[in-house]
Amino acid sequence: MKLPRLPVLLCGFVATALLATAQSGNLQIIWNDVEGGAATLIIAPSGESLLVDTGWAQNDDRDPKRIAAAARAAGLRKIDMLWITHFHADHVGGVPALAKLIPIEKFYDHGDSIEAGTPQGAKLYNDYKGAADGKRVTVKPGDRIPLNGVEITAVSAAGKVIDKPLRGVSAKPNDYCKDTPAHPEDKTENGQSAGFILTYGKFKFLDLGDLTWDREMMLACPVDKLGTVTLFQASHHGFSSGQSGSPALVFALKPQVVIVNDGATKGFDAAAYEEIVKIPGLEDIWQVHRAVRSDAAHNTDEQKIANLEQDAADQGLGIKVSVAKDGKFTVTNTRNNYSKSYTTH
Repeated sequence: MKLPRLPVLLCGFVATALLATAQSGNLQIIWNDVEGGAATLIIAPSGESLLVDTGWAQNDDRDPKRIAAAARAAGLRKIDMLWITHFHADHVGGVPALAKLIPIEKFYDHGDSIEAGTPQGAKLYNDYKGAADGKRVTVKPGDRIPLNGVEITAVSAAGKVIDKPLRGVSAKPNDYCKDTPAHPEDKTENGQSAGFILTYGKFKFLDLGDLTWDREMMLACPVDKLGTVTLFQASHHGFSSGQSGSPALVFALKPQVVIVNDGATKGFDAAAYEEIVKIPGLEDIWQVHRAVRSDAAHNTDEQKIANLEQDAADQGLGIKVSVAKDGKFTVTNTRNNYSKSYTTH
């Protein structure tokens, strides 16, 4: 299949993806900026790829073009697997356009949209089904996803979570539960989010999409089912409006590094920052965007923020992680090429 040409993008994604090829044999994770949606590209050491969400459909297909450019610059001629966490516009909207820009082999999702009864929800879901026709797989908590070279386990989907702790996680009471208040059940697509944990040697990466507080509590209480992780993509664009980010889950995860895939004015706020910095053992926070509504004290160090501006001034820059088999990993900001290396505990 001949792939359509893309315009030159001054967004930094090509540079990000080229960096991803620099260390062959490593696991690569690239956060493509889709202005507060989500589009996380994972390239296994085998070269197989998994893209998590596709951003928005608006702005002349800006997000699908950014994703396709990053994928091609990384040497990909196709996306082996597309994982859709849930059917909201900032996560699934870009699917139809992306499928025209680069082949997608298989589509994973949580099953039917629970918002298909609304005009917008129906359009999003029907457009997705049209692009995924004949290639779709419904995931359930506990399912293993066959990405060669890494282990991926679904931990949430369709409002349910795994029913017992992951392999190697001891079934013990979670002390953080007693001080974490309950939230009402979420009845939107956010609570349906399909989330997973990726394991590569000692390294563990957790992505829960926009999973909500009530479902996080199901994962964490009364017994912690996930254990600790190395890298955590802060749910819901950085605990949007307190709808996600249950301390019972977040503190029990004890991530060494948190990546906040936020927008300039979407997601990450001062309260979320104050919670994240309290995580036991946290070494660093990296942000896709500076949260412009917060002061400097409630953003991470600027050298770890990919985009400092918003709107027309925002160049759509990304963050990249390269993980070696021995657990050492390096995070790079493509705005300034600042990198920092860590060792998985």
